[in-house]
Amino acid sequence: MESEEKKESTFKSVAKEIFIFILIAVGIVLPFRIYMAEPYIVSGASMDPTFESGDYLIVNKISYRFKNPERNTVVIFRYPNDTSKNFIKRIIGLPNETVVAKENTIRIINKKNPDGFEIDQSYIIHNVSLNFEKTLGPNEYFVMGDNRSESFDSRSWGPLEKKYILGEPILRLYPLSEIGVSPGKN
Repeated sequence: MESEEKKESTFKSVAKEIFIFILIAVGIVLPFRIYMAEPYIVSGASMDPTFESGDYLIVNKISYRFKNPERNTVVIFRYPNDTSKNFIKRIIGLPNETVVAKENTIRIINKKNPDGFEIDQSYIIHNVSLNFEKTLGPNEYFVMGDNRSESFDSRSWGPLEKKYILGEPILRLYPLSEIGVSPGKN
């Protein structure tokens, strides 16, 4: 009789420990996933060669709550015209700047550089001839894919408002040969 009670007591003890473990795991993992970091799988060729379709990234979702994105940073964001889709692009223009593209160069005009300056695009291997000028508002960013000929970006649908930016990649976990911290940084 005692052994049955002991078995039942052991079962209850183990069940209680499993339940507590699940509560703790959900209490830590869920908020972490919602507010701090999230996995993202690259789909498409718009960021070649920096990121290829199938790359598995971990996205830092918390940093842009405390600071603004910087030029040349790769960001993950909700596509403004269909927020159920997430995109990955590089920030080219910052709020209140004018982005001027002519042929293969991009110039940025802002208060600090009223004559403009040419941005470094050494990461580009698939260049295309560009011709546009866009002035950004106070919360707008101009984003483009690194593979300019294959990218659906701010050239097509306009500036990206900050509210759509989810975060930046902090880890690349796949492919294994490309594992690294801060992928996409120049």
